[in-house]
Amino acid sequence: MEKAHKFCQSCGMPLKRDPKGGGTEKDGTQSKMYCSYCYVDGEFASPEIDTAEKMQAFVKNQMKSMGWPGFIAGFFTKNIPRLERWKK
Repeated sequence: MEKAHKFCQSCGMPLKRDPKGGGTEKDGTQSKMYCSYCYVDGEFASPEIDTAEKMQAFVKNQMKSMGWPGFIAGFFTKNIPRLERWKK
């Protein structure tokens, strides 16, 4: 059985902040690993984001566009390479 995580294992967003409560698997069940922005119907929503570095850049830009200062965005994205999706 899939372990429940507190943060999306792709982008690092707290899953409790996900308006949909998490992404979805192919069978429609809720993902316990990924948020609804990253994972839909058992697939990653943005296949062009295929490295931890690309995800870090994307999340930093999203946070800055929401008004977060760059240093805060950098702090919140520094652990993205350690998330399950990016472990090699």
